[in-house]
Amino acid sequence: MKFLDQAKIFIKSGDGGAGAVSFRREKHMEFGGPDGGDGGRGGDVIVECVANLNTLIDYRYQQHFKADKGMHGMGQQRTGGKGNDVIMKVPVGTQILDEERDVVVADLTEAGQRLVLLRGGDGGFGNLHYKTSTNQAPRRGDPGWPGKEMWVWLKLKLIADAGLVGLPNAGKSTFLAAVSRARPKIADYPFTTLHPNLGVVYYDQEEFIVADIPGLIEGAHEGAGIGDRFLGHIERCRVLLHLIDGTGDDVAEAYRVVRGELEAYGGGLESKPEVVALNKCDSLLAEDIKEKLEALEAACGHKVYPLSGVSGIGLKDILGTLLRHITQSKAEDPGVVIASTAIGAGKRGQEGFFRRRKDAVAAEDSEFEDGYWGADGEWIWYEDDEADEDDVEVEDAAAGADDSDDDLAAEDVDDEEDDEDDNDEEDGDEEDGDDQSHR
Repeated sequence: MKFLDQAKIFIKSGDGGAGAVSFRREKHMEFGGPDGGDGGRGGDVIVECVANLNTLIDYRYQQHFKADKGMHGMGQQRTGGKGNDVIMKVPVGTQILDEERDVVVADLTEAGQRLVLLRGGDGGFGNLHYKTSTNQAPRRGDPGWPGKEMWVWLKLKLIADAGLVGLPNAGKSTFLAAVSRARPKIADYPFTTLHPNLGVVYYDQEEFIVADIPGLIEGAHEGAGIGDRFLGHIERCRVLLHLIDGTGDDVAEAYRVVRGELEAYGGGLESKPEVVALNKCDSLLAEDIKEKLEALEAACGHKVYPLSGVSGIGLKDILGTLLRHITQSKAEDPGVVIASTAIGAGKRGQEGFFRRRKDAVAAEDSEFEDGYWGADGEWIWYEDDEADEDDVEVEDAAAGADDSDDDLAAEDVDDEEDDEDDNDEEDGDEEDGDDQSHR
């Protein structure tokens, strides 16, 4: 099943049914009177939180949800039936936001929760409703009230107790596979994890849920890499486990990069309790481990744990520390951690060559005439000196071409004059020959 954590959908409640205008007409009933019934109420739009879902992929293929209209009223005092409701099932941890994504309409954190997002329109009154002692034959029937409609965003923020953060290839998926029965994809290239993974950890007769999210790189809040939108899945976590790749050159800089991205995202992640671990210690020498632990402690300001998900170094210490933070947080706030309205940045699209070329051609600015397209689709500007030299060369070439044209024209004129002189001489010789023949 594909993972989808946000979707934009259109919802509309049903319109109310119209009231009927009817009169009782039966044999031997001289004064039957009005008997038009009221219209039925339109259907509601209901959202229900269920426990057996972990994705919003169903809302990728259907984005419009409309409840049925109420039935019209009928004669013999019959009221129209209510329209069928639309029930949307969402996973636990789903937020419902308005179209601008500024206001949280609902935050569903428990299985079984039901919420009426839009109520159906009321049915119109029939003429029976308007019968009085002074108006015994009313001919008024009202139409039903229209339903409501709106666009909403569904945003899934998974519920977990601990969240894993770090740069790509920091060993997060390996750690999750080592401490739980989860089997995330593990490989030796960046961004192996493209969507969050959950694992249940059993330690000291207790259990808690750990969330593994894709790696962060510098500039993720601006869309670099695959962005930082997935950070919403650790907003509900009570503690963060920050894994640092011990085989890297500068572990302190790696720590600062991830912390900077957490602060740029917001959502309260920068203030959550943090446990820092130097991972992949099985690939380091003892003196290298000591040196890098000291550098990390100086950067973060608290204790750093040595760790290796492959060989099992430090796993018990890390799990015990995480469990203490989780237990303490649940004692202070036993409910589910409330998520913020932070959205984050998605993967930044790469602008194509033809798109850039089209924009440049369509631009009216004359400065686009002072450059050319490179082999890789980049726009290259002429330098001032080169442009001046090119202009001079073009002018000299044009001047030279004009001079050569003049010389050629002059030569052509001289040739024509010589040809005329030759023709005149030939004509003169022919005339002398004719005179002699006549003589």
